[in-house]
Amino acid sequence: MSETIDLGPGRLRQVLGRFATGVSVVTTLTGGHDHAMTADTLTSVSLDPLLVLVCVQRDSRFHDAVVEAGVFGASILAADQRAVSDWLATPGRPLHGQLDRVPHRHGAATGVALIEGGLGALECRVRDVHPAGDHSIVVGEVVALTLPDDPGSALVHYRGGYASLT
Repeated sequence: MSETIDLGPGRLRQVLGRFATGVSVVTTLTGGHDHAMTADTLTSVSLDPLLVLVCVQRDSRFHDAVVEAGVFGASILAADQRAVSDWLATPGRPLHGQLDRVPHRHGAATGVALIEGGLGALECRVRDVHPAGDHSIVVGEVVALTLPDDPGSALVHYRGGYASLT
């Protein structure tokens, strides 16, 4: 195993890019507008109580929206939803109508948008927000979930690109 002392952000991205992660869309609702972002940081934290976390860039409009709303949804994307991931990861896309081209419904427990056709979805109440460098760790308590019967293949992020996993 080779070692390196380069601790820069580029090198960290290279190393962590070798860790395959699922791809999700995280949503919230504030001011009558749906907010959404692509995330590969959705992680289970606890089973008692049911807690998950997502990391959100502090200077993004999504950050302020999720903190204000106090709720969020997380939709786990299927392999055929790469275009959804790409669109909701596009910097500078318009806020108004950003979900018009994405099949979705609003969750009964929180009212947040949940992406249709995915592998599963969670509705969460924000429990904690922890500052962490240029991001915040947003911890949510799961208040509702959706688990399709036949989920299909997963969209994963690996080495800076997309792949699928059955």
